[in-house]
Amino acid sequence: MQSSQRDAKSSGVSWPLLAVAGALFLLFVVLGAMLLQPGRDAAAVPSALIGQLAPQTDLPAVDGLFNAEGLDMPAFTSSVLEGKVTLVNVWASWCVPCREEHPFLMELATDDRVQIVGLNYKDTPKNATRFLATLGNPFDAVGADNNGRTAINWGVYGVPETFLVAADGTIVWKHVGPFTPGIMQNDLVPLLDKHTAEQ
Repeated sequence: MQSSQRDAKSSGVSWPLLAVAGALFLLFVVLGAMLLQPGRDAAAVPSALIGQLAPQTDLPAVDGLFNAEGLDMPAFTSSVLEGKVTLVNVWASWCVPCREEHPFLMELATDDRVQIVGLNYKDTPKNATRFLATLGNPFDAVGADNNGRTAINWGVYGVPETFLVAADGTIVWKHVGPFTPGIMQNDLVPLLDKHTAEQ
């Protein structure tokens, strides 16, 4: 016993330090096992905003962006959310997964039960308008979050992210990452059915 303690001292390692290192290792193993659980939705990131009113938002419109009628696309302000079930999509033209999920947004744009509002994150008007001109514009309003400050208020981790806001302005769902057929059918559509029935 004394020789092993002498060995540890001679190597510059203290027993308390080894105990702490061992405890941290076990903690990482447990956390890793939890994160890799089968059936766990990796995109289901908890949000402190679920069940809370959507943050006050007052973003300007994207310069040069027009709607299908050729009129200026409305800006994203809190008033846009009033009385309507709304999908708030955080996107950018430079975001590759945003391009992948765009067909799902275009499909949702045909559903009269929900409006889609875009939060254009740290983009340029030129690139944002070109993106939508090329892939189609599913949005009823788009706000330009040039400095990313509004995204922080919404608790955004990155792009794309999507929030479902009930007609009373309460955030009821958050999805991190691009939509997939499974997310659409298993998560979003049932929530839309529920919250549009409550209107």
